[in-house]
Amino acid sequence: MQAIIHDSLVAPVVLPPVFWGVCLAALGLALPFGAAAHDIPNDLTVQVFLKPQGDHLQLLVRVPLKAIRDVVFPERGPGYLDLDQIAPYLPDAAILWISDFIELYEGETRLPKKPRVAAARISLQSDRSFASYEEALAHLAGSLPNDTNVVWNQTFLDVWFQYPIHSDQSRFSIHPELARLGQRVVTVLRFLPPGGAVRAFEFSGDPGLVRLDPSWHQAALRFVALGFSHILDGTDHLLFLFCLVIPFRRFRALIPVIAAFTVAHSFTLIASTYDLGPDALWFRPLIETLIAVSIVYMALENIVGGASLRRRWMIAFGFGLVHGFGFSFALRRTLQFAGSHPLASLLSFNVGVELGQLLILALLIPLLELLFRFVVVERMGTIILSALIAHTGWHWMTERAERLNQYRFQWPTLTPSLIAGALRWLMAAVFLGGLFWLIRAALRKKHNLEPRMNADERG
Repeated sequence: MQAIIHDSLVAPVVLPPVFWGVCLAALGLALPFGAAAHDIPNDLTVQVFLKPQGDHLQLLVRVPLKAIRDVVFPERGPGYLDLDQIAPYLPDAAILWISDFIELYEGETRLPKKPRVAAARISLQSDRSFASYEEALAHLAGSLPNDTNVVWNQTFLDVWFQYPIHSDQSRFSIHPELARLGQRVVTVLRFLPPGGAVRAFEFSGDPGLVRLDPSWHQAALRFVALGFSHILDGTDHLLFLFCLVIPFRRFRALIPVIAAFTVAHSFTLIASTYDLGPDALWFRPLIETLIAVSIVYMALENIVGGASLRRRWMIAFGFGLVHGFGFSFALRRTLQFAGSHPLASLLSFNVGVELGQLLILALLIPLLELLFRFVVVERMGTIILSALIAHTGWHWMTERAERLNQYRFQWPTLTPSLIAGALRWLMAAVFLGGLFWLIRAALRKKHNLEPRMNADERG
């Protein structure tokens, strides 16, 4: 690397040595890194270790070097990295491109934005030292020989940051904004609390603020919000609820229907979350296909006019079991945020789902009343709306059935664990059957009492 300074550009003044030190540092950082720009990479995986230790929080990060954009690295020979020249500038690059995109909190207090860089180095893509915290820490103490022939987009930048903290027993949170490094960024984070088991996280994009060791109420609030947003984002669940509401637009009439759907999906949601359901590859596309089938069936029942409250709540109960498995697929991806409170988080997710359903009912019922009163006759409106839903559900059903056909179903091998699982599900089926019978008997008793009470009142 060479630089030419013209005499005509030298100012005839004497400046303090500190000024020249700052200028040389900035010039050194600019020359090797600032000559050209790199394209935004498509797919990136960032590996992170976070460990509170004494009065410091240790943060180890591995980022593909191609994520460090707007820079050109010093090279030697036919495009190989000059590792000796690049080494002094890695700490500044790590601050600029990594720690500036990470917010860390001890309790509610944000840790310093500019941490100490204890070590930074270039690593080969074949290196596997980030398999564990101890290996990664030992690896960061070394460096690659300068005669290693490697190009810039086939390496990692490994960095060891240190943040001052008050106590390693505090509760820590992180907001990794590393999604800025590429088009699609997956962050794999492992948190090592003192004396506790390693907690693994995996984020796609920007997950927002993540509490690494949440209290039960923090976990509960997060999962209520997750359940609420999931039901509002789940178009198939919304259409199913829409089909439930169209023929019966009274809250009182809908109570047994919604209650049956809630009890059923809550049961399978909890069971599936605790790994009591099948784990075969074909199971998820099967459930997604059955959810589409439930939408088509309910819409067709509305069209032919066969909907009755007594039958509708039983059908809602059956299809609720299927939809519960659908909810569990979304919940499994987010249980990593539960910390040591999986049950509280699961129940809170279910509460969020129910709140979302209530909001949907509160909006749909008045809108349908206005539609059928001022726009279209009720029977015709029911047929038109249900036909549109059936058309959408039919397309989903055929598409999902095609995906399901790609999987080859094989009967599982008879093992003790399989028999135990079957017995658990058999017990659950007996419990659900008993619950179903009790609800049906209670509703029938109520139905028989109402005419008698009305007759007594008239008498």
